[in-house]
Amino acid sequence: MDNFSGITPEEISETRRCLEFAVSHGASQARICFGKSILDSIQLLNGEVDKVSRNADRSITINLFVDGRYGVYSTNRTGTAGMEGFILKAIERTRMLTPDEFRKLPDPERYATDAVTGKELGLYDETYGMITPEARISAALSGAIFSRLSKDSRYIPVSEECEYSDSIDDNYTVDSQGFEGRHTETSFSFWSEITIEDRRGNRYSGYWWTASPMMDRISIAGCSDKALERAVRQIGPKKHRGGKFTMVVDNLSSGRLAAPLLQALNASSIQQKDSFLDGTLGQQVFPEELTVTDCARTPGQTGSRLFDSEGVATTECDIISEGTVRMYFTNTYSAEKMGIRPTVESPSRPVIRPFLKRKDSAVPANLNYGENNLNLQVVLAEMQEGILVTGFNGGNCNRTTGNFSYGVEGFAFRNGKIIHPVKEMLVTGNMISLWKSIVAAGSDAREGARWQIPTLAFANVDFSG
Repeated sequence: MDNFSGITPEEISETRRCLEFAVSHGASQARICFGKSILDSIQLLNGEVDKVSRNADRSITINLFVDGRYGVYSTNRTGTAGMEGFILKAIERTRMLTPDEFRKLPDPERYATDAVTGKELGLYDETYGMITPEARISAALSGAIFSRLSKDSRYIPVSEECEYSDSIDDNYTVDSQGFEGRHTETSFSFWSEITIEDRRGNRYSGYWWTASPMMDRISIAGCSDKALERAVRQIGPKKHRGGKFTMVVDNLSSGRLAAPLLQALNASSIQQKDSFLDGTLGQQVFPEELTVTDCARTPGQTGSRLFDSEGVATTECDIISEGTVRMYFTNTYSAEKMGIRPTVESPSRPVIRPFLKRKDSAVPANLNYGENNLNLQVVLAEMQEGILVTGFNGGNCNRTTGNFSYGVEGFAFRNGKIIHPVKEMLVTGNMISLWKSIVAAGSDAREGARWQIPTLAFANVDFSG
């Protein structure tokens, strides 16, 4: 069984003593975070154990505010005697840095006060400590299917790579203005990638994964079967003419398009004029159907947290509401420099609310879909014809202009049905224009994903064949 005991009362006391020592020896303000973690993983190759690994870490990170200067230092050598010398050197080095008047701890009124045990959000699996090495290997092997794969009329199995992993992270943070908070979380995951070869020697790979804070909520069985299915569907790709088409992006790949949008709302990027959403706060930039909410405190869900790295309390709030940009992610430093209201440093668990903007004006433009019933199949049926994107192959997005170019893989569809795989296609455009053209967001975001980004559909997207 695992002997991980989490952060002990003695380690909490040690962290507090380090804080007191820093303040009494020259720091005007200080924040200290003590963290412990363990990651176990079992990697399989073709149904056999290939690698077993364990990574254990414990570290202490010290944020010092000294004479108008700021420095961050970390070490894994803990213990009060050794830490005192480390802190004294850190204070001395901080005094050598350039002064920065905007560096300070947050207003104490913004602190979270409810993160006492670290387990308030239900992200800790109580069975974690009972998992044996043998159980981990058994869990990994239960997902492998390579031994039962046989030659098919369409393909030959080449390889199957799988990995089971579980982890625990325990973090305790305290600062000189009275903040004290703890976050404890377990994570369990399994992923599989299967490579096949068709009769012409062309190779295709498909992958699938499952993840959850709770062991009994991951679905290992069937994961490799889904990866195989995704690989087989790619056989026989055809070149497709370029043009403007409806683009549907499945829920394994849609996060690639959401990331630039959310990153552009980071205040540090905006302050440096490195964001294509600079100056949009309070403006309706996107269609009124689009709402993105930060569901930061949803119990039992990956990504939920009661406070950010500054100790600031998270809240459930709209990032974009009915197409209007409602917030920038602004930590204390960025807020001081820009003279704006601070929020939190980054999104915790952003959720795109489901909607379907239908072409038929006789039906409502925004339908309220329930759990999982606005899935990929429904979106394809509603869109009728276009390109389904199931993966991105390289490319980039310019953070300042929002212009992007991505290589894509996927399928052409007509009458709501997939007709053939496509290859050698490129999608180009501008992020603001793309999101202005959104016509559907599903209710099928992957459980276990920190960002809840579902199947998405966009109208009149430029594809190059």
